[in-house]
Amino acid sequence: MNARQRRSKAAGATPPAVPKPSARILAPLYAAGFTTAFGAHSIAAGLGAESGGIGMGMLTLGVLLAVYDVAEVVIKPVFGYLSDRIGAKPIIVAGLFGFALASLLGTTSATPLMLGLARLGQGIAAAAFSPASSAAVARLAGTAAAGSYFGKYGSWKGLGYVLGPLLGAVLIWAGGFRALFLSMAVASAAAAVWVWIAMPALQVLARPRYTVTELVRQSTRRSFLVPTLALASTTGALGASVGFLPLLGNNLHLNLFASIAVVSLLALSSALIQPLVGRLSDQGRITAPAGMGLGLAMIAAGVTLLALLPVPVTLYLAAVVIGCGIGITTPLGFAYLAVTTPEERMGRTMGAAEIGREVGEIGGPLIVGAVATAASVAAGLGMLGLIVAGTSVLCLAFLRNHSQR
Repeated sequence: MNARQRRSKAAGATPPAVPKPSARILAPLYAAGFTTAFGAHSIAAGLGAESGGIGMGMLTLGVLLAVYDVAEVVIKPVFGYLSDRIGAKPIIVAGLFGFALASLLGTTSATPLMLGLARLGQGIAAAAFSPASSAAVARLAGTAAAGSYFGKYGSWKGLGYVLGPLLGAVLIWAGGFRALFLSMAVASAAAAVWVWIAMPALQVLARPRYTVTELVRQSTRRSFLVPTLALASTTGALGASVGFLPLLGNNLHLNLFASIAVVSLLALSSALIQPLVGRLSDQGRITAPAGMGLGLAMIAAGVTLLALLPVPVTLYLAAVVIGCGIGITTPLGFAYLAVTTPEERMGRTMGAAEIGREVGEIGGPLIVGAVATAASVAAGLGMLGLIVAGTSVLCLAFLRNHSQR
């Protein structure tokens, strides 16, 4: 897809017909997305649940939880750039095999040191195949179907968020961390072989040399910054919800299962709505600026509802509203980036956007926690709601103007 066609699509013109990639080609990429989400959340939940049994203090637990995301923040731009230079397929395959090897390391011992090394290796490997997978989905789908395929991709990642803690708990109960890490090794190795066999090698496109000024200009364009801020807001809300919704459930005297089920309900809502939103986007029935603005407004409304009226009914209602808001915003954000980015630097753009998501996932809980420490949980949630609402306004104000140029 050349630059003229991309500009026509961004301006609202009907793009030329592009053959749709088969499910056989895209299914292994969805499996890769599921793997990173399942691996991150199953192990994180297991570490939290079993920290006392393996002699970890709170500081050690915090380091083990953070090292995965820190590795992704630092490494993702590098692998995004490499996927443009040598192709997405080898990066995805190598990253998935690396994830399998790091998982095998976790089967050797359940000491904090070995768990930390395994989780660091998994984070580095996920930093390789995650942006490369997003770039591959964008190139295979084309601009005409970017919304649909990113909706499906996000849905499979959402299922990983849902099933990760649940299956992780079952595996740890059945065989400890050894069983959990072994299942991760098998799943990621199988996904690597699947990608190797089923995914075509995408042509490496010629890349012009950019000056530092041009790189800065590309990284500060509204068409990149605003969708990335929107994606960061969704992961910020998700990260805060994973931690604070169960806390609110506990404060409301709900049992452990009922408190944890709130997070699964949020993730399930997000997973179910993403494919629908993607299809509506491709059919022209919802625009990216309006859709992202609506999704972020729903997240802000759900978070604010919890801040103002924390009762069991609103806890579950807010989880559904926040999950739907995340499910609306995420595929539209990635699709907008795919449409407005030249294919020869798709990997770099997706890697940079993934950094925004990781920063949001780290920053959301920190903002809520810091304000809650100084004032109250309600105040922390209210602050997060204001930030997300502000990003909603940015999407409506700036992306509309961009798409009309």
